[in-house]
Amino acid sequence: MLRNIPPILSPDILHSLRAMGHGDVIAIVDANFPAYSVDCTRVHRLDGIPATDVLEAVLTLMPLDTFIPDPAYVMQVVGDPDAVPPVVEEFQGIIDRVSDNPTKINSSERFAFYDRSKSSFAVIQTGETRLYGNILLTKGVIPPS
Repeated sequence: MLRNIPPILSPDILHSLRAMGHGDVIAIVDANFPAYSVDCTRVHRLDGIPATDVLEAVLTLMPLDTFIPDPAYVMQVVGDPDAVPPVVEEFQGIIDRVSDNPTKINSSERFAFYDRSKSSFAVIQTGETRLYGNILLTKGVIPPS
């Protein structure tokens, strides 16, 4: 065990987060997401863990990118792109509370979101059963101390 590392993050997830560079994307996705179909070789499973818990754990360790306008993306509701599902409201609250770079979440159409997902460094597939419980995060830099 190590201190100050959320225990829900597996050693493989920690390795991926550490190996990511500035500008790399990590996808935190729900149980319905086609994780293995987005051409990512690093799919980590956290079955039974809500996406909101995973987002909070990841943001305690990883900074969001400050050099781009939209370091956090979610999928729009099909047929109602202006709708904000409850899980996305929770995502925004977590980003506002935990991130070192609080930012407004942006959204994209379903297939555009899948296309964005294909460039992910890693995918964390959660046990989230709420629809639209998917978020893409772009890693930022840790400033020198």
